[in-house]
Amino acid sequence: MKLDQKLVDAAISFTQERYTAGEEAGAAALYTASGRLLISTFFDSPNDAVRLCHETGAICEAHKLGEVVTASVCVNRAPDSSFHILSPCGICQERLYLWGGGVEVAVPVAGDPTRWMAKTLAEVQPYYWYAPYRAKNQA
Repeated sequence: MKLDQKLVDAAISFTQERYTAGEEAGAAALYTASGRLLISTFFDSPNDAVRLCHETGAICEAHKLGEVVTASVCVNRAPDSSFHILSPCGICQERLYLWGGGVEVAVPVAGDPTRWMAKTLAEVQPYYWYAPYRAKNQA
């Protein structure tokens, strides 16, 4: 399944239902090849070293279910209550690369983080470090 507004809306709706209005919070939503929609949120802790990104739970759920992730979006509610699109951090890009460079991720439109566009991981990371090894192993 391709990244679409329904996926973005699912992450926003989850955040609105799960967290108190006005509280800075967010969520991630992923599509899988079989059509599943998986949602997760961050894990906060007083110890910054053990915090987890919004996407982590849904990525682990997809792996647990044996599903192939095809698209991912992460949103965060800003102090003004608007929702900003967050591109996946480097660690989550690594996690999502388990399913290859064709996974679509939402990235914010330049100058307006409330709007999004879809990019593949290969577009987000054109010089992905593992690409030469993947090519060698597939030869």
